[in-house]
Amino acid sequence: MVKDDHTITGSHYLTGTPVRVTIRGGYITGTEEAQRGSDAGYIIAPGLTDLQVNGYAGHDLNTVPLLPSTVRDISIKLRSEGVTTFFPTLITNSADNILRSVKAIAEACRIYPEAAGAVGGIHLEGPFISAEDGARGAHPREYTRPPDWELFSEWQQACGGIIRITTLSPEWPGAVDFIRQASGSGVITAIGHTAASPEMIREAVMAGATLSTHLGNGSHQMLPRHRNYLWEQLAADELYATFIADGFHLPDSVMKVFIRMKPGRTMLVSDSTNFTGMPPGDYSTHIGGEVTVTEAGKLHLKGNPEVLAGSGLSLLHCVSTLAAKGLVSLAEALDMAGKRPYHFAGLPGEMFPAPGAVADLVILKKENCSLKVVRTIKAGETVFEMK
Repeated sequence: MVKDDHTITGSHYLTGTPVRVTIRGGYITGTEEAQRGSDAGYIIAPGLTDLQVNGYAGHDLNTVPLLPSTVRDISIKLRSEGVTTFFPTLITNSADNILRSVKAIAEACRIYPEAAGAVGGIHLEGPFISAEDGARGAHPREYTRPPDWELFSEWQQACGGIIRITTLSPEWPGAVDFIRQASGSGVITAIGHTAASPEMIREAVMAGATLSTHLGNGSHQMLPRHRNYLWEQLAADELYATFIADGFHLPDSVMKVFIRMKPGRTMLVSDSTNFTGMPPGDYSTHIGGEVTVTEAGKLHLKGNPEVLAGSGLSLLHCVSTLAAKGLVSLAEALDMAGKRPYHFAGLPGEMFPAPGAVADLVILKKENCSLKVVRTIKAGETVFEMK
């Protein structure tokens, strides 16, 4: 990889051919073929966009009070994983705690350039989710509640309108009206942590829901074989779907089915926690539980390896895993974690390789079956470089 202030050289992630990319003023101003052998084994790809980040490397977005510096620190640390844009994700909590946390994220974007550049918006995962065991996942039952547009509007106003995604269950009375109002205001409405009937799923889609959050997780262990909310979401062509391809959350066969049933509409998320990126070992959570991070990065309840306690691996790991298993090409996996979620979220500008694209790039190198970040570029500036 030849590099200076304005030019990078490597293999195009879609074609594998050596290219020289010219950057000016935060945008890509030119892409041309380069001499063979000049790429030195490096891959140039769009920066990764993670729509669901609960924390990273010891920093937790759901510990209250949330400090603006926590958002900044996560923004910086995610650069080493090639993430140039992420959505701080707040899970089910009390109305007051959510209010304080959305304010803290907005404040981080106001005072810290690192956060302002990286945060694509807030993902509010709850509290309007199912109260049922299984569907609720690890969310606290006592704070689950019906969708409330007035309350949501209060949170939205408090953070300057940066809540961009809200995950809810259509099973609640009033959910359809809420979805209609949210989608009408430009907020992406996602179905997740739900026990809704197929009819309720269809009504949600007609009202404007466009996404399934970590499809296949946050659900009951057993479902009716024909009529259930997973089949209904898979059958809804209007719905995009995110899923966690860390090798633990979903079997390979399930991921293969998801990808086949929604061509061009599947996206990867990490659903990372504060334990992602931490050394293997036992840890205590802020709610008093004990968890274990294994050598392989699996996060489970201490003493019970069969019960996951969240995600302990990065979005880049999900890309590597999906491609290494042969479920999609590396180029497709990178698009599922980069260009596709960026555009789905309605973020400004195009991404590489489009002419005039924003200069959010990640330079990667293959090492066995995994990918390593060599360099991360945000708005034309190098924000991480492997030492």
